[in-house]
Amino acid sequence: MAKNLVIVESPTKAKSISKMLGRNYKVMATIGHLRDLPKSKFGVDIKNDFEPEYIKVRGGAKTINELKKEADKAEKVYLATDPDREGEAISWHLQFLLGLDPKDKNRVEFHEITKENVKNAIKNPRTIDQNLVDAQQARRVMDRIVGYEISPILWKRVKSGLSAGRVQSVALKLIVDRQKEIDDFIPEEYWTITAHHDVDKLKFDSEFYGQVGKKVKISNESGAKKVLEKIDKDKFEVVKINKTKKRRKPQKPHTTSTLQQDASNRLGYSTKYTMQLAQQLFEGIDVGDGSVGLITYMRTDANRISKDIVNESLAFIKEKYGDKYAGKGNTYAGKKKGSQDAHEAIRPTSIKRSPIEIKEYLTDQQYKLYKMIWERVVASQMADYEYLSTQILFDNNGLAFKTNGKITIFDGYNILSKANESENILPELKEGNVISAKKIDKDQHFTNPPARYTEASLVKTLEEFGIGRPSTYSATINQIISRNYVELEGRSIYPTDLGKTVNTFLQENFDDVINVEFTAEMEDALDNIALGDRYWKELLKSFYKDFEKDMKGVKKDSKDYKVRDEVLDEKCPKCGKNLAIKHGRNGKFIGCTGFPDCDFTKSIVKSTGVKCPECEDGTLIEKVSKRGKRFYGCDNYPKCNFALWDPPTGEKCPECGSLMIHKKNRSTDEIRCSSCGYVKEKKR
Repeated sequence: MAKNLVIVESPTKAKSISKMLGRNYKVMATIGHLRDLPKSKFGVDIKNDFEPEYIKVRGGAKTINELKKEADKAEKVYLATDPDREGEAISWHLQFLLGLDPKDKNRVEFHEITKENVKNAIKNPRTIDQNLVDAQQARRVMDRIVGYEISPILWKRVKSGLSAGRVQSVALKLIVDRQKEIDDFIPEEYWTITAHHDVDKLKFDSEFYGQVGKKVKISNESGAKKVLEKIDKDKFEVVKINKTKKRRKPQKPHTTSTLQQDASNRLGYSTKYTMQLAQQLFEGIDVGDGSVGLITYMRTDANRISKDIVNESLAFIKEKYGDKYAGKGNTYAGKKKGSQDAHEAIRPTSIKRSPIEIKEYLTDQQYKLYKMIWERVVASQMADYEYLSTQILFDNNGLAFKTNGKITIFDGYNILSKANESENILPELKEGNVISAKKIDKDQHFTNPPARYTEASLVKTLEEFGIGRPSTYSATINQIISRNYVELEGRSIYPTDLGKTVNTFLQENFDDVINVEFTAEMEDALDNIALGDRYWKELLKSFYKDFEKDMKGVKKDSKDYKVRDEVLDEKCPKCGKNLAIKHGRNGKFIGCTGFPDCDFTKSIVKSTGVKCPECEDGTLIEKVSKRGKRFYGCDNYPKCNFALWDPPTGEKCPECGSLMIHKKNRSTDEIRCSSCGYVKEKKR
């Protein structure tokens, strides 16, 4: 019989830790919360100083009984839930459910699932940190008040089945406000004039700047023609050369936020999927010699890393690339304002487990994320990237042309991923040299509106404003997508009409408590509770004072916010009434206007009209993946698995015969081949 009981949250983590601790320890999992606010009622006694009414989670009785049985037999119980506020609260609830003494030192934290770390944590238990628990309780109660009080009003005033939340409503506001900026944007025409040069077999371009010493904007074609008339293509005289030696430092190791941003921008992963993969890497994967956690805990605001990992990184760099590529050793220990610095940055548990060496044990997605984390930490210990920034100014009959170039002096950390900065290599020119242009082009452009938010840019903005916590961003974004407040098109986030209406209602009635500034202030206040500098119920009183005022005000608002279903001419095959486009938890669908008497529904199919090139029988239709990303697949699925991430144009590639697609994102807008990379038309 095991002498000690260790309780974690995840069965996967329990399995990994069990092998590390041996037969004197029994490791069990809670599989999440076992005690929480009730789902069927408010669960907060506002009149009794905001006292939460906790109950056992439905379906958790069996787990609680099994844990209690083992706890009663064990000589020592260790509460080893996740090392954050949520984990601290789960341990606190476990302490109550199992009847453990609050004064006992039974709380342990595993910041990484490695044998050494796990055993060291077991040797150094502590009492539960009540300040962390209270910070979690304050957030939980505050969010319950907002959700439970506002949601029924949304059902009545806007549409049934809706929800509101402190952070999700602010995220929605940011997206809606950005869309309004885009809608209100008036594009301005401008023209560029580009000279194409070829000197000493080096091709480069220079662009019209204005007159020497003065920038001039060309706003129409006639202005562009006037400039062209003055240009002598054989008379580009070098009047000034600036060469500046610059260096770029490597990026700091990942926090939760930067990991989500990086994975979205570089790998195309949603925030939710990124966190799922990171959880798997943290909890443990069998890499040939047993299950081991490959990365440290993935919910962190800190950039700092341990001295041991710094030394491991430096040793790897020196052996692989030579001493000159090694940095001086930086633990990034400085703490930024407002960060929760309980544990390290997201880093590999050992630099010796290089991505390529353990690739066979990982899925392709796990490998890509691990490689990104591993390379970021190793790069953070490498020498700076050094380059020569060069600018050449040409005079052509009083007209100024400029060209910029970048030449690598020392590749530094860039050697790691072979991702050298793009370079425009320039020939060796001197002041007074005169060169010619092979060709001169004039091109029309229009100014662009602000870019729509992507998951990555929304996460970055939320963090910059201090709204929510990086650990909650994934759930926040998933919530507004699942409620059909926003939609994803490629990586861009669009507000739906429903989302716009909900935002209008909330901003007109609850602006005191659902706005950027107030929500950021609440996060600071929660941090103060965690530090023991503020009493949690005092914060709730302060919050509720403003919230109650808004609740009274909404009753005076007589404006009609109702979102009505779009009734179609099509009749219901079941009862004969008209069908309508409705909004559900999983987005739009077609349903009967006779609901609830008639429950007929069907999905909305958006056809591209393009025949499937694989089975030649089906048609490509718009679909949404499990991760919420739009794609285009054959309607004969599962018989035919053909799919594209970008919309097909219906044309065939003249090079290989594959379908052409319209690839459009923040940096690209072009018609290209889905297979060979042939580009027919570049729009940007």
